[in-house]
Amino acid sequence: MAMATSSSPPAAAHFSSRNPSLLVPIPAPAFPNVRFTTRNLHFPSVKCSSDSTTIVDKSPGPVANPPDLDENLGGKGSKAAMANVGSKVRVTAPLKVYHVPKVPEFDLTGRTGVIKQYVAIHKGKEISANLPYKVEFVVEDMDGRKGPLKFFAHLREDEFEFLG
Repeated sequence: MAMATSSSPPAAAHFSSRNPSLLVPIPAPAFPNVRFTTRNLHFPSVKCSSDSTTIVDKSPGPVANPPDLDENLGGKGSKAAMANVGSKVRVTAPLKVYHVPKVPEFDLTGRTGVIKQYVAIHKGKEISANLPYKVEFVVEDMDGRKGPLKFFAHLREDEFEFLG
């Protein structure tokens, strides 16, 4: 009996263990004419030349809400309202706010606060604000709290009175 040499049938040679990519035949593409481009990771440089000259202004940029611009803007009402920033006020209208932390509703009637900002002027332009005065309230006698409670509320001019 003759010894068998390592000759394999032709079908077995195609599925060789030495070339694993040939184990599973790859089907023909569905759209053979479609080519997928690869991304070009570098961009070509663009060279420009200009005959004009550029003037560079080295002055600082505009401030978000400069006080001198706000005072020059609008009529006497805006100037008077800006002058009231820092004044103590007392709430005269019956108001309840619902945004105080850990309190379901809070009655502002009779509470005193300080005007922190007049928000009807924004970035030097007059805007139509429904509640133009931002008032800060500090409540010392709050049940269930260790320290003072500080919060803000926006009010109209007819909802408070100025204190001395």
